[in-house]
Amino acid sequence: RTMEILGGCLCGATRYRSTAPPIVTRVCWCRVCQYFAAGNGTVNVCFTRTAVTIEGSPRDYRSVADSGNVMHRRFCPVCGTHLFSEAESRPHLIFIRAGTLDDPEIARPSMTIWRSQAPSWACIDAALPSTPAQPPPA
Repeated sequence: RTMEILGGCLCGATRYRSTAPPIVTRVCWCRVCQYFAAGNGTVNVCFTRTAVTIEGSPRDYRSVADSGNVMHRRFCPVCGTHLFSEAESRPHLIFIRAGTLDDPEIARPSMTIWRSQAPSWACIDAALPSTPAQPPPA
């Protein structure tokens, strides 16, 4: 039986499916993620790109991250929900925002990254390993 992880945006115009389990889940406090998460950190679930199919036409916002990676941030053009991040340096991976999963329970974070950019009031789980910037690839 094939594993199936489903998710999508708030309005349903963009849906996705993964046939493989997540590789890793991390909470990111970089400044870019704080914009996407309305001031909070984002919870990003890493999947193998070939396992993920996307229905709909998400818009692409290209930027250069503090890590130096050229990033493609994708969001629903109808409701604005941020769904995906992909780095040109790692085309075999896709990072999906945990809040867009139909079952967010599968997205338990294993690490906090970019802790140095979090505001002083950030709620950071002290039980999770953390790093002040970008960690090595998972």
